[in-house]
Order: sequence, then C-alpha cells, then structure tokens
Amino acid sequence: MSTKAERTTAYIIETVAPVFNKHGYVGTSMSDLTDATNLTKGALYGNFENKEALALAAFEFNRNVLLTGIDEHLSIEGKAINRIENLIAFYKKYDVFTMNMGGCPILNVGIDAQHNNKLLAAAAKETIKEIEGKIALVFENGINNGEFKLPVTPLQFSKQLFTIIQGAIAMASITKDRKYLLNTVTYLEVLIKRELK
Repeated sequence: MSTKAERTTAYIIETVAPVFNKHGYVGTSMSDLTDATNLTKGALYGNFENKEALALAAFEFNRNVLLTGIDEHLSIEGKAINRIENLIAFYKKYDVFTMNMGGCPILNVGIDAQHNNKLLAAAAKETIKEIEGKIALVFENGINNGEFKLPVTPLQFSKQLFTIIQGAIAMASITKDRKYLLNTVTYLEVLIKRELK
C-alpha cells in the first residue's frame, strides 16, 4: 500500500501531465499547476525539487501511457504482419487515445522543449528511439520467421514508418483536421502490404 506522500506525488503528476503537454514547459505557469491540482505552490515544491523536475515527471507519465498502448498493440498473438497492422490501427485512433493527455506527447514536448529544456528534449528523443526499436524488433522477427522481406534494414524501415505516422499526427494537430491522420494511416495499410512481400 502506498503512503499518503506517494499518493500525493502520483496525483500531482497525473493531474499536471496534460497541462504541461498542452501548454509546454515555458507556457505552463505555477498558477496553472496550482489551479489544476488545487494544491499550493509549497505543496507542489514539497514533492518536486523544481518546475523542471515536475515537467519531466509529467512527460514520463504520458510517455509511459503511450508506450503501454504501443506495447499492447505490438504484443498480440499472431504473425509479425498482424502486429504491425494492429499498430497501424492504433494510430488511426491516436488523436482519441492522446486526447486526455493534451495531444501527442512526442510532438508537443519534442518541439516545445528544443530551445528551452534540454532534459525534456532528450526524453522526447529517447522515446522516439524506443518506439522505433520496438517496431524494428517486430519487423526483424517477421524476417527471421520468413514472413516477408524488407527493402532496407528493419530499423530503417521502422524509422521511415514512424516518420510518416508522426508527420500525419503533426499535420492533423496543426490543422485540427483528423483526415490527415486517417488518410495517411489508411495509405500506410496499403503500403505495408505492398512492401512486405
């Protein structure tokens, strides 16, 4: 059973995670955080050393939610192609999945933190590499099981696939038009079947 302090810390992180994700590190004020949590500034800093530590914990929370969702879709029973198709189906509804987070944490934090928070920028970059690695492993397993061949290495193919997906997420987020995401991911379904021969 967790202590009251642990529960308070978890509550703060979970509550401020979408606030940081929506407004960015610089754009999130202490009053935004105290309003969201109904806690005082002193209570927040009693649990976190500073705003940067809280922002990093908030990103880690959203990152873990995202990675859990990806893992669930990549770990289904069946062949590698079924796992990739399941991942692509996940991204068809990605905007809905990330709605409570305040949008895509990779896109939001990755762009926002580039020039104002090196730790957050590094965490976003590391998350991208981790996701690409997870996808590459599925492709590698598919090749090793004789399911398909790839025109490039599994890691390169996963990077290209993830770049297309993240580009669609960016366009859908910027334009507020989810057709960018739906149309691109639908095209990816066709592309994957054609490429994985």
